[in-house]
Amino acid sequence: MPLTLDEARLRAATLSDVSYALDLDLTSPHAERFGTRTTIAFTATSSTTFLELTDASDVVVRLDGVVVEAAYDSRRLHLSGLGSGDGSPTRHEVVVEALVPYVTDGDGMHRFTDPADQATYTCAYIGMDVAQRVFPCFDQNDLKARFTVSVQADPAWTVLANGRAATEASPSDGRWSFTETLPIPTAMFVVCAGPFHSRTWEHAGLPFGWHARASLSGELDRDFDELRTTTEACFDHYATLFTEPMPFDSYDQAFVPGQNWGALETPGCVTYRDEYLPRGRLTDRLQASRATTIAHEMAHMWFGDLVTMTWWEDTWLQESFADYMGYRVAEAAAGYPGRLAAFETTRKATAYVADARRSTHPVAPLAEDVPDVDAASTNFDMISYAKGNSCLRQLVTWLGDEEFLAGVDRYLSTHRFGNATLDDFVRALDAVSERDVVAWSEQWLRTTGFDTISVERDTDDVPVLVRDGSRPHRLSVASYDVVDGVLRETGRRLVDVADAPVRLDDWAGRVVVPNPGSETYARVRLDPHSRAAVLPALAHLDDRLTRAVVWGMVLDEVETGALSALDFLAVVADQVPSETDPAIVTAVLLRSLDRVLPLRVPATQVSDALAQLARTSERGLAATDDPELRQAFAEVLATSTTDTALLEGWLRGATVPGGPTLDPALRWRAIGRLAALGAVDEAAIEAEKLADGTIDGELGAATALAARPSAQAKAEAWAQALDPEVSNRRFGALMAGLWSVEQGDLLAPYVTAYLAEAPGLARRRGQAFSQAVGRAFPALPLTPAQVGELEAALAGDVPTVLRRAWEDRVDDLGVSSPPR
Repeated sequence: MPLTLDEARLRAATLSDVSYALDLDLTSPHAERFGTRTTIAFTATSSTTFLELTDASDVVVRLDGVVVEAAYDSRRLHLSGLGSGDGSPTRHEVVVEALVPYVTDGDGMHRFTDPADQATYTCAYIGMDVAQRVFPCFDQNDLKARFTVSVQADPAWTVLANGRAATEASPSDGRWSFTETLPIPTAMFVVCAGPFHSRTWEHAGLPFGWHARASLSGELDRDFDELRTTTEACFDHYATLFTEPMPFDSYDQAFVPGQNWGALETPGCVTYRDEYLPRGRLTDRLQASRATTIAHEMAHMWFGDLVTMTWWEDTWLQESFADYMGYRVAEAAAGYPGRLAAFETTRKATAYVADARRSTHPVAPLAEDVPDVDAASTNFDMISYAKGNSCLRQLVTWLGDEEFLAGVDRYLSTHRFGNATLDDFVRALDAVSERDVVAWSEQWLRTTGFDTISVERDTDDVPVLVRDGSRPHRLSVASYDVVDGVLRETGRRLVDVADAPVRLDDWAGRVVVPNPGSETYARVRLDPHSRAAVLPALAHLDDRLTRAVVWGMVLDEVETGALSALDFLAVVADQVPSETDPAIVTAVLLRSLDRVLPLRVPATQVSDALAQLARTSERGLAATDDPELRQAFAEVLATSTTDTALLEGWLRGATVPGGPTLDPALRWRAIGRLAALGAVDEAAIEAEKLADGTIDGELGAATALAARPSAQAKAEAWAQALDPEVSNRRFGALMAGLWSVEQGDLLAPYVTAYLAEAPGLARRRGQAFSQAVGRAFPALPLTPAQVGELEAALAGDVPTVLRRAWEDRVDDLGVSSPPR
């Protein structure tokens, strides 16, 4: 059973002063289980409590030196005989020895064998409700503890953990010890072990390092100077933003295999999924995205690690802050301009979608609205990340940066190495500001949905800003005139929009765009005059953030049905080939592929719509010699074209004529598309996999084989996806190939099979795999009968995490279900 809010509160009220001493034995990496010996010291005022420990065997428990028969149900170890009997605090020590399973799904001690060199890596990926899959613990945020860790491993390996290594770099006996940590939550524990390639240095008196699999040593060396520069720039910039210094005494960062999250902010050793270190060419887009993630995870050293939310209703106190700081610091300090424009067309656009579903929730819900950890896991969504980021940006605009940072400093110093809530943060801001932060937080953080800021016209052609909603907004507004046939910005000002309309008398007759600086979180609607002027000139507006805001409006219109899918694709075809920002190109075209085609285009028109996207990409390629733009257009063309001769030519020449060369990812895109078109067979795909020789090749081949338009190929892919031991990465690759918007008839049996099998699969594999199962929802236009099957499945027993994903899909379909 998942941990409940009531259980967590009771346990926190009766336990205190927790510490862990862990001894992990990873010397048998090919066995099914690893050994753990954990000593937990704590003070108790109650006679009973429980530790979490999942699916362990050979469990031996000693309480205060005496072996006890603790009741164990494969999830919880129940302890009794604690306390003094009169409620006064007593100190106890529990030692648990056990064997715990390795996993391949990224939730626990993940084991990965690299096909490039057969090297094995074992990494403990934790997060919410996962520490118990590695060691016995009180698995909740507000029982923060000090950790002392020892690891027995192959002497040739490198071992990383939260604390500094207390042993030599490569101990001859393979026993690694680490210094005791400062108090951290169990969810922030980490150990990474394997033959890593490492680059280390010292900065500001602290040891730093970047680490990657041995087979990616060339890629790490290729990027090291940039990674070091970005790390130091972010570190130094945070020192100017916060009075509270970096809380921890080392900063390793590792690219690791199989991690579910994009990155995990584990103090002392931040881990990133190693897709952030690609083979071949590193695009500017990925480099900027990676820098944003580096800044995001470093922000967590303060927001989440130094000060940790008490319970999961305050996920925003960690993720909204890190998301906001990640984009801000990557742009301001790390040298990556345009990050806010990328945010506007990607994460913020998805936040509006999330906020329109039944599953929406306040950025800061009440604790009672998050009754257990399964419910909490569904709140790691674009409300907590992107909407929360946007709300903080509005708070800074409304409050002023100086007061905002002063309040942040007060919050961090008051609660350092402790736990906090929304009320704690609001009190900190109130103490440094004359503004009513309490009222602001109630309006912005305790409510759901979003307002609409519209441009209207009075009888004198004066533009008027009108708010439909309940929140006060401080935002910029820009005016434009046609100058020499081009739309040019002629003015910009900051305005406050609330109940009363805001007249812009001196801008009579002008084109007007609200929120061009993305200061607030609100739907934007232009008046007919402004819309008719802006859309045909969208790609040529000078300011890329304004272009991103207008694209966000267009994306929202097609989501809500205010703009038909075919009209949306016409705007895309007209404007995207002339767009100069590769991040905007990628965001708009991928959104067209991933959401518009399967959700908004009738099944009978999908092939034509896909062909239109291919033509749009071809026109974009022909219109530019910029390598980044050509890469962006080539990626979408490789996914959408039906011209098999074109793709075969790319593969033969290992390049797109005129560039780019085919890096491994682009090559596998082309192979996967040829497979989906029936133009490449199993033998050719297997030959490509052998020639590649890496995990990229294995996953690319899995996707390509599953994409083939035959009943046998689909049956084989489906059977492999249902294998009880299938890894998280392989499952995702198989399902990405299985579904195709063009293969609806062939895939009809698998829609039914997916709805029948997915709940059991999610139940067996846990939270993170449940999310993967939800993401694997059939990516094709559904018939009314299939929508009915989905609704019938939801009437049954569906695990919490998967239910959220399915209900979201129903809501997405119900906004504007395409005709059949």
